[in-house]
Amino acid sequence: MPATSRSKDERSYTITELAQEFDITPRAIRFYEDMGLLEPARSGRNRVYSQRDRTRLKLTLRGKRLGFTLTEIRDLVTMYESPADTGAQLEAFRSALAQHRRQLEQQLDDLQVTLAEITQHEHRCAQLLAERAAGAPAVGAAPGAARRRRALAGVR
Repeated sequence: MPATSRSKDERSYTITELAQEFDITPRAIRFYEDMGLLEPARSGRNRVYSQRDRTRLKLTLRGKRLGFTLTEIRDLVTMYESPADTGAQLEAFRSALAQHRRQLEQQLDDLQVTLAEITQHEHRCAQLLAERAAGAPAVGAAPGAARRRRALAGVR
């Protein structure tokens, strides 16, 4: 429910309404306010968020999902709202997206290398366990350890 019953352009929201709508905590909304991403009006001690604040919150959460920092998000949202030439804004946004893509692709490459190493370690562990189960001496076992185990088991 809107905090007031004005026209759609003048609709306002409480912090609880926005928190519920976007499935975040009121504390997160206050943090975004502290970071300069939201600028709610005050009604006594209560914050009153405008449609503009709701849109900025939505863009902030979208930017976070894309992996942008809050500083980058603030710059992009502020640029988006400025009356300057939208061509320059779009180019700046495209540049930010390209830079972020390069970072993510590097992280993906790093993750693939790490996953390959993990796979190698898993295979080596499985091989050692299979050798151990078959009675083969463990890597680094003392000489004669397998012979002693067989002797204790009554096997020659």
